[in-house]
Amino acid sequence: MNILFVIVFSVSTFLLLCIAPEEFLPALLDGAGKGASVCISLIATYSIWLGLMRVWEDSGVTRGVSRLTKPIMRRLFKTDDEETLQAISMNVSVNLLGISGAATPYGIKAAKLLDQREDPEYASAMLFVLNATSLQVLPTSIISMRVAMGSNAPYDIVLPTLLATVFSTFLGVVLTRVFVPPKNTVRNIRKIQIQGAGI
Repeated sequence: MNILFVIVFSVSTFLLLCIAPEEFLPALLDGAGKGASVCISLIATYSIWLGLMRVWEDSGVTRGVSRLTKPIMRRLFKTDDEETLQAISMNVSVNLLGISGAATPYGIKAAKLLDQREDPEYASAMLFVLNATSLQVLPTSIISMRVAMGSNAPYDIVLPTLLATVFSTFLGVVLTRVFVPPKNTVRNIRKIQIQGAGI
């Protein structure tokens, strides 16, 4: 991804210097100013949401939400370890609110715990897919960026984001189950094949 950004920046810089060299420096300064404005807006948003998350943690709200997602996570990740399920559920719960930065510590903890399993490939792939597709009920970060950029209707993104992430998450989970199946599933399939062949 970094290589792609470098290529895009280099090509854009070259074309701008060839077409309108006098616009190069103003464009850089304008982009830097907008970037700083968005960063300040995101800092304020993250401060509010992280504070709210701490209140939810202390009051037991996050534990209640993660308890609701645990049965789904148990089936997806094929594990009964409570500590692992707690970390995964918290990671998914925070991602639902579109605060990916706050979800990162839970994701790192879950990844470390999943690496200790007998079958880490499937579970790690599933965790990566869930974070990459990131099902979002309220895309907080995107809304904040739209507000910072002066959007007249920053919340119009909620429904399209929900529909897009529902589809991407569903497709990602299905493809992970197909291409990186859990070892116990592979064993069961082989057992059925052996029994069917009469061996």
